[in-house]
Amino acid sequence: GLSYTWIFNNNTLSVQEDSRRFVSQETGNLYIAKVEPSDVGNYTCVVTNAKAEQSVQGPPTPLTLRSDGVMGEYEPKIEVRFPETTYAAKGSSVKLECFALGK
Repeated sequence: GLSYTWIFNNNTLSVQEDSRRFVSQETGNLYIAKVEPSDVGNYTCVVTNAKAEQSVQGPPTPLTLRSDGVMGEYEPKIEVRFPETTYAAKGSSVKLECFALGK
């Protein structure tokens, strides 16, 4: 299958997920909570196909801080994209993505 990583300012190291950063392996989206000045820069998505042993790099996406304090059009909501049915072998792990957006 496909896997998604993001690189910051053309660095060869990928953005590390932590309590503020999350990369959806369902959509490839990068989510950053509580953006800080150190987050400002260019982010580039890298999509890897493990079976074909190939990676494709997308165009850089700039992140800037707004000085007016306006968050944008993100009303509070819970983002859930659970499949209708999830199968897993006994003893294996399943990761379901669910997170909150908004102010």
